[in-house]
Amino acid sequence: MIPSWIIIGAVTFFVALGSFLITPRDVKWFARLSRPRWLVFEPLIPVIWTVIFISGAASAYIVWEKNPGGIITWLLMALYLLVEIITVAYIPIMLRFRSLKAGEILGLTGLILAIVLAICVLPISLMAALLLLPYLVWTPIGTYTTDELKELNPQDA
Repeated sequence: MIPSWIIIGAVTFFVALGSFLITPRDVKWFARLSRPRWLVFEPLIPVIWTVIFISGAASAYIVWEKNPGGIITWLLMALYLLVEIITVAYIPIMLRFRSLKAGEILGLTGLILAIVLAICVLPISLMAALLLLPYLVWTPIGTYTTDELKELNPQDA
């Protein structure tokens, strides 16, 4: 039997790979957008998201190990997966549609679902809930940044 941490890690990794479904033309559109002066941390964003995905996978692993195979556990795993899919879809959808608003909507949706997930996970494991904090802290920052990009680039909102 394959250990649960390997399965959870593999699912997290392969879903995260979905963000590479971006065409070079779409990336050029995003690269030409005006950015706020305070956006000096942009080169760190891939590292930040790597930490967030690892923390989320660790949280899911803890929850799974508390009651492996239980119906509530499976539902929570589906919610973890949904949050990750929405998160990973942010860039490809925003770039494909060339719409910062689409990115902002996905960011807010991910945040709301992550709050629900954290509330559901808290009674199961405090540590699993705490491991969701990087997502809960960073997502509003990313969503705010997208909103600022909209303000600076109204033609691309």
